[in-house]
Amino acid sequence: MYKLIEKIFNFLYPIFRKWGLGSSFASYLSLFINIAILCVSAYAIYVVFRLVLVTIMAVIAQKTKTKFDDLLVSNKTAKYIAHLIPLLFIYKSVPIILERYEYWEGVFGKLVGIYIVLLVLWIIRTIFNALRDYLKLKPRYSDKPIDSFIQVIMIVLWAVGITVIISKLFDIDQKELLTILGAVSAVIILIFRDTILGFVSSVQVSINDMVRIGDWITMDKFGADGDVIEINLATVKVRNFDNTTTTIPTYSLSSDSFQNWRGMLNSDGRRIKRHILIKTSSIRFLEEAELSDLKKIHLISDYIDTRKLEIDEYNSSHKIDKSIAINGRNLTNLGLFRKYITEYLFNYPGLNKDMLMLCRQLQSTSHGVPLEVYAFSHDKRFENYEYIMSDIFDHIIASVKYFDLEIFETVSENDFKV
Repeated sequence: MYKLIEKIFNFLYPIFRKWGLGSSFASYLSLFINIAILCVSAYAIYVVFRLVLVTIMAVIAQKTKTKFDDLLVSNKTAKYIAHLIPLLFIYKSVPIILERYEYWEGVFGKLVGIYIVLLVLWIIRTIFNALRDYLKLKPRYSDKPIDSFIQVIMIVLWAVGITVIISKLFDIDQKELLTILGAVSAVIILIFRDTILGFVSSVQVSINDMVRIGDWITMDKFGADGDVIEINLATVKVRNFDNTTTTIPTYSLSSDSFQNWRGMLNSDGRRIKRHILIKTSSIRFLEEAELSDLKKIHLISDYIDTRKLEIDEYNSSHKIDKSIAINGRNLTNLGLFRKYITEYLFNYPGLNKDMLMLCRQLQSTSHGVPLEVYAFSHDKRFENYEYIMSDIFDHIIASVKYFDLEIFETVSENDFKV
């Protein structure tokens, strides 16, 4: 190959000398003609190889079932490879054409060599981009931080490429250059601190399966509350539910606390945990007449009969004086209301009956007695979950008055107007 190029570009100068042209004039004339031949030849090689490579790649992409070659086509890998071949031709030709011009041979040789290194790195980048897109199509890898790993590999390759470029540019031996870089490694670590921390965190996140693309996470420190849409070396992008985007440093996922809702989404239900405040002054024992009226409520009619029979037997066997309501065992309006809510929850179609479900009384406060519903909805989608929870509490709030209870509300000026 080298001998062929040498024959092509060395035949003009002897011909010009035979024609009687001066040495200097013959040299410059052959130089300009050779440069023109080189440019035309390089462009022709580029056109031919681009046509051949792009066509072959397109045919292969159509005939094969895998999507990887399609992604190579979309990332224009063949086009960049076609640029590389004429560059190699130019790189081999420059020393022959500029044989009598050592200075310019060195300059152009270095420039072409640097361009080749950059082009090789760019070709590798397009291949890795195609690999990234291909792996994201696979369910097994769709939630993995592939961007982070590819970025790390490219950083290493760029570091190697820059080392080669510097060594070519200043004619420094690569081993000596690496020694110099080792001496300034502390500065490099300081400059790439976030990148190094991001890489370590990306590995930890991946190995420990802390976050995947598509996870709903909440991180109050950064105002993030939404779905993870991208994990790369330096940042994690979260699309919040208000359609804004929050960018979180990757290393914060391993150093700070955040909430991942994946467990809830993968479970059999989404938790409902909400309470209402009952006025303490409205809680009391129930009388016989009131129990007769409350028996009309279908969900607790059997319960009232059963409990009333147990209570009457207990009070009778222990000869309890029922002239005072506090004596013996009694039913309270709050206790009966709590039972009603429990039965209502078990009969509500939107809740998962196989998971924990209860209505409980919390510690009394200065605002009243909290009565909390603790249950899990079958549907975990945000809008349906909110509808189910609101529907349940609409009913609970409207039911309070049937048990002669009151919900606590802060008094306003309007409450005193006549």
